Amino acid sequence: MNYYSCGKLLITAEYLVLKGAKGLAIPTKYGQKLSVKKNKKKNIIWEAYTCDNEKWIDCKFDLSFKLLKSKKTKKEYVYSLTKLLRKINELSPGFADQGLNVSTILEFNRNWGLGSSSTLINNISNWLNINPYELLKKNFKGSGYDIAVANSKKPIFFQTKDDFNEITKTDFSPPFRNNLFFIHLNKKVNSQKEVNKFLNHKNEFKGDILKINRLGSMVAKEKNQETFNEMLKEHEEIISNIIYKKPIQKVLFKDFYGQIKSLGSWGGDFILASGDSETPSYFSKKGYNTVIPFSKMKL
Repeated sequence: MNYYSCGKLLITAEYLVLKGAKGLAIPTKYGQKLSVKKNKKKNIIWEAYTCDNEKWIDCKFDLSFKLLKSKKTKKEYVYSLTKLLRKINELSPGFADQGLNVSTILEFNRNWGLGSSSTLINNISNWLNINPYELLKKNFKGSGYDIAVANSKKPIFFQTKDDFNEITKTDFSPPFRNNLFFIHLNKKVNSQKEVNKFLNHKNEFKGDILKINRLGSMVAKEKNQETFNEMLKEHEEIISNIIYKKPIQKVLFKDFYGQIKSLGSWGGDFILASGDSETPSYFSKKGYNTVIPFSKMKL
């Protein structure tokens, strides 16, 4: 049995989506594959491969999820996988009664932050026909927008209202999309740590959420790049004031001639740059070599 889920990028409402803001998110052409086969060995063999075909998880468990063997697998990954198997069993009791060979393959670098966990959760949920949001909550804290993207395979607006996820498919393909680029900052931020920190905020940010919701709706349909850039700048200023961090453009790219917006956890993962045909050259000269055009990132 084979399963596949696409990755994700949150274009608007980072951080505030955790407090109920409406976020614009897109699916990516990069995703994760899951392959499952039954075995007669009465154990669970779990292997995970990177986009470079390097094995980064190689574990064997008995049917009660006790680790029998691990080869060159970091302890933190063994712990997370053991926890995941037990949580899966809570939602799908006896899923591994006959023994299993499970293999996963990422299509993107694990440091990119495109959803190595959410694509795995979604694939497992499709395999076992369980609720992916429940499995997500048992293992990670988050809004769940990434699960929604993996299941829609189209740009969406995602918003949580009273524990209900409101998901609306939308179009997001600006006429100036050839001037939009996603640049990786050569860093990986611990998104779960950032999520936990922000969820501890007692402020509900109601006024800011209304502004972000308005900006997100406008960003999705804007046809003029200059106006689009102004919207990104306003969005950056709102989030900057909330998390007490300077926008990345003011920190690293003061001389950039367009507009830059952080995506996800600030300070790592990808940024969105609205520029022109010279934008890839600008970033490569500064040592940022992962520059992906909008059309090659968005599914």
